[in-house]
Amino acid sequence: MQISSFLYPKDKVAYITTSMSMHEAMEHLEHHQYSAIPIIDTEGKYIGTLSEGDLLWKLKNTPGLNFDNMNQSSVTEIKKRLRTECVSINAQMEDMLALAADQNFVPVVNDDRIFIGIIRRKDIIEYYTRNITD
Repeated sequence: MQISSFLYPKDKVAYITTSMSMHEAMEHLEHHQYSAIPIIDTEGKYIGTLSEGDLLWKLKNTPGLNFDNMNQSSVTEIKKRLRTECVSINAQMEDMLALAADQNFVPVVNDDRIFIGIIRRKDIIEYYTRNITD
């Protein structure tokens, strides 16, 4: 089964852009109550996923960086601890289980790597639960 029927579209997903500061990223995570958030560039391409842990490690390991001056650090300066894999909109649901084991969501891109939405781990688990019990 193609993943398109499980797509949570970009216009309903919170994401951050490469032009945002660390402070803005933290505000987005807090506002949307996410533990991780997709990052897209100015062309709309998926760049990676920023997690709360990434922010905390950056704060801990950067001398002089604190809550008062986080707006001076760009999200592009933050090292990502985990590499969140994305998939093509043409992927099959059967390919998603392994990714869902390690990620809260799976970013979905088109053939040009433009971010078009996510598949939530919850939806992947529900799909497999239905198919196992049927």
